[in-house]
Amino acid sequence: MKFFIAIIACAALAVFASAQGRGMAPIPVRPQQQSFDTSKGPVKITPLYHASVLIEIPGTQIYIDPAKPVVFDDLPIAHFVLITDVHPDHMDADAIYAVSSAGGRGTRVVAPAAVLKDPTIAHVVEFSTSGGKVLANGETAVVDNRNGWTVEAVPMYNINHKMPNGEPYHPKGRGNGYILTFGDKRFYFSGDTEGTPEMRALQNIDVAFVCMNLPYTMSPEEAADAVKAFHPKIVIPYHYQGSDPQIFAKALEGTGIEVRLLDWYKK
Repeated sequence: MKFFIAIIACAALAVFASAQGRGMAPIPVRPQQQSFDTSKGPVKITPLYHASVLIEIPGTQIYIDPAKPVVFDDLPIAHFVLITDVHPDHMDADAIYAVSSAGGRGTRVVAPAAVLKDPTIAHVVEFSTSGGKVLANGETAVVDNRNGWTVEAVPMYNINHKMPNGEPYHPKGRGNGYILTFGDKRFYFSGDTEGTPEMRALQNIDVAFVCMNLPYTMSPEEAADAVKAFHPKIVIPYHYQGSDPQIFAKALEGTGIEVRLLDWYKK
């Protein structure tokens, strides 16, 4: 009898170990992938194109603003998708469909209300994912109970740069920047914004992804001035098509902020 109990126990342990092994499969090395150590293990962040980003820890994949022209065929299915705003370089129903799976353990989409109210996005979220969650400016949610990822929505909007009709390209309250916290590290993704008071007041940001492209967001000089105010440990310019990130890096020399320049527009 003890012999059979021992066999059953060993089999159970083997199944458990196998499941654990599958959950902890190593993350593939990807072009320009950035690695950041946290108290819960490394976080890998890969630039895809413009504002599209892939964030990975073993067993969990998060996309921010997946959109064309990224080809997702060789990239993993998402556990979570975060969308910042309604413009097509951020909100792309085809891309959400490409990285999503449905069912109880499928992909969850986190976005501002304006995104989830879009009819095309609403259809994809309903039929191709596990559902959507509205997150408004200033709200925080635990999006991954298993691993403890939390997401905070930060206001993103224009102050000075506006359309010819006088309306801002990005009105306050419509879109979200995001702070993702994993273990002891905080990762900020600005979305399309200028150097707002809310951005300048950010605290304890370890890694910041900051936009710059006129007339839609801000100049490299304006972006650098905002970054000096909240002083992240590391800053990575993104969403900079038409701007020179070298100007941004030059403006931050001597501040103690590490600037990492990546190529977000590889052909």
